[in-house]
Amino acid sequence: MSSKHMKKEEKNKVPKKGKNVGKSTSSNSTKTKNNSKNENKNVKNKKNIKNQKNNRNKKASKILIRVILVILVIGIIAAGIFAYKVSQNGGGLKGTITTVMGGDQKKSLSEIQVLLLGESTGLTDTIIACSYNPNTQEATMLSIPRDTFVGSSEKRATASDKINAVFQGQYPEKTLEAVNEVTGLNIPYYVLVDTKALQELVDAIGGVEFYVPMDMDYDDTSKENYLRIHLKEGMQTINGEQAEQLLRFRHNNDGSTYPASYGEQDIGRMRTQREFIMAALKQTLKPENIFKIGEFIDIANRNVKTNLPIELIKDYIPYAVEFNTENIITETLPGESVKLNGVWLYRKNDLETQQLINELFFDGPTEEELEAIESQKESASDSKSENVANTTTSQSTATPITVQVLNGSGDASALAPVVTKLKENGFTVVAVGNTTSTKKTTITNRTKQSSETASKIQSLLGTGTIKSAKKLNDFDFSIVIGKDYLSN
Repeated sequence: MSSKHMKKEEKNKVPKKGKNVGKSTSSNSTKTKNNSKNENKNVKNKKNIKNQKNNRNKKASKILIRVILVILVIGIIAAGIFAYKVSQNGGGLKGTITTVMGGDQKKSLSEIQVLLLGESTGLTDTIIACSYNPNTQEATMLSIPRDTFVGSSEKRATASDKINAVFQGQYPEKTLEAVNEVTGLNIPYYVLVDTKALQELVDAIGGVEFYVPMDMDYDDTSKENYLRIHLKEGMQTINGEQAEQLLRFRHNNDGSTYPASYGEQDIGRMRTQREFIMAALKQTLKPENIFKIGEFIDIANRNVKTNLPIELIKDYIPYAVEFNTENIITETLPGESVKLNGVWLYRKNDLETQQLINELFFDGPTEEELEAIESQKESASDSKSENVANTTTSQSTATPITVQVLNGSGDASALAPVVTKLKENGFTVVAVGNTTSTKKTTITNRTKQSSETASKIQSLLGTGTIKSAKKLNDFDFSIVIGKDYLSN
């Protein structure tokens, strides 16, 4: 091949600057530019995403703050409404409980009567007629011996004629009827408490400080009535299990029982039951236990049977939390144990029962009756002065007339002036305190003092309805200051 042809071929192999080389260079340049643009776009996109996230976070933060503010505002409003309702419901612990229990306002409540039954192994060892007056904060407990005769004929009496036997088969309604027949009362409600309720309640309130009146040692290992009682005399904290032992004890294994001064056998047991109930109430009403009311309700739902309407219970609870157990009067149905047709039964004393029921559950003698009694006393004693002031003074000098004063006016400043007036006029004020709000002032004659003395107290106060009622803690008179006193 000639050199001329070789040069031509080499020339042909050399790439031309025209199309191919230009295209390759241009393509690379374009790719670089595109990559750069894409990178810029990615950076911008990342920035946008970050900005969007920041914006969303800011919005979420603002929304969260708003939500928190709304919740706080709602909470403040709710707290304000709650505080207002508490205030409207009387304020303090009573107002709080009323509001928590769903009460909208304080209600004017009358005295309520309830039969309390304690059940164990299908029988009831506890039968107590109770009354509670929320206005005067007084309560009464009358124990009915479980062997009380309720049959139609003493000559044909059997063990089935005991009031305790009426309950067999768990018929509290029948026991309620029998108690009303024995006492002459018309108690509408009953509360049947199972042993488990007692145990759980006592444990829930942290036990009950109580003085066990004697050493108690009793064992019943039968399947039907299995019971072991082992308690030592003295002050101690009684737990739930021990509470059942205490309340069921009647005598020891050797036959020894409560001393006669305390009340033997069933009488002693009833006394222990009443005193323990009072101690348990006192413990339950302590501030630290008041707010366990939800737990108490759960215990009641599981172990208590009653015909008390729930709404009625809710009405009385706020008043009950202010109750002072010192204002409980406890008694036993008057009577004696007798053997009727070969069966030991408890026969009530009709006359004494009637008198006691009248004193405990009713207002007692009317003012007219008291005046008649006083008139007879005066006619029998020539030495008694006819002058009202002198009579009152001589009574105060010889035997100081004791007075309890409770402020139900809603004005704390009303109490001191009343106490001062009474003391300046020869009365001995032995107890003062507050009670539930009431419209009218009442002057209760508790020990059949003269009508002149009651009238003098009325004159000193400038108002007051005079009435008579059962004896309470050795007070001759109980005065409840009402709102009408403030308008004098």
